[in-house]
Amino acid sequence: MGTVGAESGAAGPPVGGAGPGVGDSTFAAFRGVGFTYVKDAPIEAFSIKDMGISFREGLFSVVLGRNGSGKSTVARLTNAILLPDVGSVTVGGLDTADEASRWAIRRGVGMVFQDPDNQIVGTTVEEDVAFGPENLGVPPEEIRERVEAALAAVGMEGYAHNAPDRLSGGQKQRVAIAGVLAMRPSCIVLDEATSMLDPVGRGELLELLRRLNRDEGLTVIHITHHMAEAAMADRVYVLDGGRLAMEGSPREVFKKAETLRSIGLEVPPITELFMRLRDAGVYDGDVILSADEGYERIRIMTQGLG
Repeated sequence: MGTVGAESGAAGPPVGGAGPGVGDSTFAAFRGVGFTYVKDAPIEAFSIKDMGISFREGLFSVVLGRNGSGKSTVARLTNAILLPDVGSVTVGGLDTADEASRWAIRRGVGMVFQDPDNQIVGTTVEEDVAFGPENLGVPPEEIRERVEAALAAVGMEGYAHNAPDRLSGGQKQRVAIAGVLAMRPSCIVLDEATSMLDPVGRGELLELLRRLNRDEGLTVIHITHHMAEAAMADRVYVLDGGRLAMEGSPREVFKKAETLRSIGLEVPPITELFMRLRDAGVYDGDVILSADEGYERIRIMTQGLG
């Protein structure tokens, strides 16, 4: 039987890690999954219908979809907060239907929710981050090490003695993430965790997540309806009506702008701009994902002009 997460007291990096062959192995797999919040509902009314998704270990995956598409349900099924009514979900080789495996799954898959105030329980930042390891029975000295490492990882080491209610929304989300990291998960799932942040806070949080994924090997599954947030992903999954509608790299997905529009999603403005330039015969390159990428392309296109 497989495993997820790290045991109490086990040696290793402060935040989980994926070794060689990152992205080659499946971390979580949905096979023919159906789920409904209404008992005895017909299958066509399920929130998730015949869902088949494989999230790869060590990758930064983004799940996109408009409201009601099933994104949050997928997040909760990955952590075994919810269990499928039809089909199976396996995480780290463990089946969420196996009651004996659920504790290990929930330890290995950390969750960060939309509102950090619903997740922060300590009167100081360090107390909050220590809460999870304390409940795991981690020895006090190791708890201190984990708290210090987790706060350093999210850039909040200078706020250890601050009261969480005095922090900004972005800082609170960093504390929530630190609390998850202190549990030593192998994966972190963020359910609309950027939706209450301003653009600056959202950008800072996404950069933090990308760094944790890239430098620490943490598997990240980010649930969002902000299309621009998918640009930094390794893999993008688009949901519509409780089903997987599209999957691929950001460029592969954004190329299908018309299909995305048909399910209520718009590509980022910079992507749309360069698509129009291509239609006008001015640009013939690949799909542009970010403003920085667009600026560089325009610089190259205008070299030598007066």
